Amino acid sequence: MATADRIFKEASALSPSEKAQLIDKLISTLDKPDKEIDELWAKEAEDRIDAYDQGKIKAISLEKVLQKYR
Repeated sequence: MATADRIFKEASALSPSEKAQLIDKLISTLDKPDKEIDELWAKEAEDRIDAYDQGKIKAISLEKVLQKYR
């Protein structure tokens, strides 16, 4: 963990803009495509659309959703 601590100490000295750029680069290394997960999400989306079309579920307005979190 000494390496991570050293890197953190160095990164802490960066400007806010440089920190943001570093964070973007680090996060992008975590987001690797996964065909199986993509297929599962596509199926879930299709299932939800079908359920909506068949009247099994109803849409909720954005305003109503946002009220829940205010």
